[in-house]
Amino acid sequence: MTDTGRLTSGATRAAGTTGTTGATEATGATGADWSVRDGLATLDEPAVVLRAALDAVFTRWGAEAGARQQSYPPLLRVEDLRTLDYFRNFPHLGSPVTRIRPDRLATLATTPYEPTPPYEPTPPYDAAEPPGSASEPPGPAALPAADLADATHLLPSAACYGCFVHLTGSSSDTPVLVSTVAQCFRREDHHDGLRRLWGFTMRELVCVGSADTVRAHLDRHRERILAFGASLGLALDRRPATDPFFQKDGARTVMQLLAPVKEEYLHTDGTALASTNNHRNFFGERRTIDHAGRPAFTGCVAFGLERWVHALGDLFEGDLAAAHRAVRRAGERS
Repeated sequence: MTDTGRLTSGATRAAGTTGTTGATEATGATGADWSVRDGLATLDEPAVVLRAALDAVFTRWGAEAGARQQSYPPLLRVEDLRTLDYFRNFPHLGSPVTRIRPDRLATLATTPYEPTPPYEPTPPYDAAEPPGSASEPPGPAALPAADLADATHLLPSAACYGCFVHLTGSSSDTPVLVSTVAQCFRREDHHDGLRRLWGFTMRELVCVGSADTVRAHLDRHRERILAFGASLGLALDRRPATDPFFQKDGARTVMQLLAPVKEEYLHTDGTALASTNNHRNFFGERRTIDHAGRPAFTGCVAFGLERWVHALGDLFEGDLAAAHRAVRRAGERS
């Protein structure tokens, strides 16, 4: 629902969470041109236009590096993720996708409605009617696990997974560069406006090749991210981070301590807007991706687009049109 160009939310208003760039409550958050409920964002036109302009800048960086744009399936197989140690390292982030068991369909259709905390019924139903009244259509507020089939697929938590699955069994003597964007999903322990969403948009620039090629790819974009941020007025703080791609007791873990595999670029409030990630030859070995006859090294540059919208909304005090103009100017110079 819009109101003079500003998004509003009945549930959010009830919680009293309003503001220029967002605030967080148990049920959701809202900004001038966006709203969030349960970690899922709705963006009004100024935020959509700003996000698209940011993505255009990062996509151009990929094109200038020689990256080929590709799109991958919206779901990942559990079996493929198993080979990448996903369930050892990131099971808490997973969003499984399944179906309702056929033998439960008829029962669910006639189940009386009973709200399950923290779920709250929202309009269009008459707010004067108590939950479970005759005005509520039948059906569950949540689907019991017993009514669901086993999940064989998950929503992606990073855009690059689809790329490495696609490249499985491939071999190349020249570097492979890919630019891809995906709706990604992470079941974090909490959500926080556009800073930390369950569902978000991630652009990634992936490099597959030798160790030196991957390192040069990351170095080039490291400087570009910092320069682009500075031209916008964002004082990004580059810091090493850890992602448990590797076994806790493996040799790669020791290497990660000596030379961090991931660096994040943080807004002043601690929000990571981008990251550079050196996977070494982990994905090359696990998915049999070869370069010049050996397991390929891989690396990616990742941009969380809604997080950039958050940071620029903060910097420009909610004037996303001004932020959009700044991105257009800075993007032309980057």
